[in-house]
Order: sequence, then structure tokens, then C-alpha cells
Amino acid sequence: QVQLVESGGGTVQPGESLNLSCTASGIIFRVHVVGWYRQTPGKQRELVAQIYNTGITDYVDSLEGRFTISRDDAKNTVWLQMNSLKAEDTAVYYCGAGLYTLRVREANYWGQGTQVTVSA
Repeated sequence: QVQLVESGGGTVQPGESLNLSCTASGIIFRVHVVGWYRQTPGKQRELVAQIYNTGITDYVDSLEGRFTISRDDAKNTVWLQMNSLKAEDTAVYYCGAGLYTLRVREANYWGQGTQVTVSA
């Protein structure tokens, strides 16, 4: 059974940081592309960042360098370090894994999501 479990969400003030983690089981993690998505009410889930099995990273342009995605295949874990958080970063963040670039094909496996709220 494949599981992706996210953690690290919470409520912070603007300008603060959070580090989300996603730990996988039931898949050969090291061959998968893993990404972080986010979704706000009434909007489609959108890709935020992805990291390939080679370690190459890819971010959406709007992040302005505030987020960093990383992985440790020995721990089957991917992290999303989020700095200088803004109110517009408020969303449910999901971890997704697949075998192809997540810009072209949606993830095959999903976590349950973790809420990030940025509020003064």
C-alpha cells in the first residue's frame, strides 16, 4: 500500500518560515519525481515545486526564490522549506509522486494534505 504522509503545516505570521515534510512508503522512492502542490478553496490544485530523482529542482516562477525543495532518498522523504511566507501562501499543501515531470503529468500518488495558514 502506497502512502505519502505530510507534516509540518501550521499557522504563522507573515515573514515567518515553515518546513513541510513528506515521507513515502510502498513505492521505490528514489525513482520517483516528487512535488509539492497547493490548493485554496474554489481553485485547482497547482504545482509549487518538484524534485526529480536526479536531484534537479523546478519551481513555479511566482515563488521568487522563497521556497526550497529537497529530498533524502535514504529516508524516503522530501521537504519544502518555505521562507518569507505571505498571506497568499495560505493553502492546503499536498505532496505528490510520479514517474514523469509533474508539469506535464499529474502525480500517481498523493498525500492527505497539510494546512498552511499565514495570518497576522
